Amino acid sequence: MLYLDDLEPGMKRAFGRYAVTREEVLDFARRYDPQPFHLSDEAAAQTHFGRLAASGWHTCSMTMSMLVAEMAVHPQASLGAAGIDELRWLKPVHPGDVLRCETEILEVRPSQSKPGMGSIRNKMTVFNQNDEPVLSFIALALMRRRPEA
Repeated sequence: MLYLDDLEPGMKRAFGRYAVTREEVLDFARRYDPQPFHLSDEAAAQTHFGRLAASGWHTCSMTMSMLVAEMAVHPQASLGAAGIDELRWLKPVHPGDVLRCETEILEVRPSQSKPGMGSIRNKMTVFNQNDEPVLSFIALALMRRRPEA
């Protein structure tokens, strides 16, 4: 189990693999972001996307899926998150892309009011199969501190 006390600024991790499918892009768009360029090749061709593009919110969801899968392999004393700053969709994600994540811890802060927990700020960057960044954000995650022996 990885606790807040095990982390320090500058630590980096690379993880995840997510193959983006056309069916999933269309299903997510129909349910949550039904804009024409997420639903139709023809409509997308008339935009800067050039072809069918995943919703940015779908890209965030795929990122979360990779993050949770990583936490199952390398357990963390996670208490959820307090928010996200500087969310940027840097490049369109298309069916056929394969995504992966890199994260870097920017700050580790034990809580002053709740001694059993603290927070970390980390920068998440998601890349496609060409190592092009497609998404970035700074997450404020909450974690338990290591229990005293």
